[in-house]
Amino acid sequence: IIIIIILLFVFSGQHNNMRIVGCSEVDGEEMYGLDGEELWYADFANNKGVYPQPPFIDPFIYKKGIYEQAVQNQQVCKTNLGIALKGNKDVPLEFDPPSSPIMYPKDEVEDQQQNTLICYVTGFYPAPVNVSWTKNEQKVTVGPTINTPYPNKDGSFTQVSRLDFIPRQGDIYSCTVEHPALTEPLTQLWEVELKQQVGVGPAVFCGLGLTIGLLGVAAGTFFLIKGNECR
Repeated sequence: IIIIIILLFVFSGQHNNMRIVGCSEVDGEEMYGLDGEELWYADFANNKGVYPQPPFIDPFIYKKGIYEQAVQNQQVCKTNLGIALKGNKDVPLEFDPPSSPIMYPKDEVEDQQQNTLICYVTGFYPAPVNVSWTKNEQKVTVGPTINTPYPNKDGSFTQVSRLDFIPRQGDIYSCTVEHPALTEPLTQLWEVELKQQVGVGPAVFCGLGLTIGLLGVAAGTFFLIKGNECR
């Protein structure tokens, strides 16, 4: 699969706006970003635009018709791709493999509280990578998402896959990364380890025992002093 990607950087004061338009023979992408964060991307598989920001930030909306414009851009991109393939058919492709994926939860893990597991993949070229998930060695087919490939300063790419999950002690998740530069997939495991809650009972009894012990010492000291006075 050959992919062509067009990057547009716009510097405005201290901010860096970026737009990515990319396509291959079978797929395509378009994404807008600001200061290294993804603001909007086209989900061509589901025929819609997606705003991936978390719900607690102020909403940011692009102009109406941005998805339709992205669809038109794909037609132009595929035309340019065909021309590029004809002109560079004998040029060998360069491949850089991704580093080992990093897995971590978005929030602190609490029993039965919904969370998001993140699989971070970087350092690969060309884009994209394929990421798959398992839970207790069973493939997860519903729920995982992956963002548009994001360019690094060295020309490689980064992608982040996310999986919503409900933590249960002992569950084991894995994310597996596939890329043409790899001779075999890279897999990272992550096990749910919940913090043990310390009950109040032992703490109360320990405190009570310490108090009684101190009172006993004080009483013994008092009678010892009085006995010495009587001599």
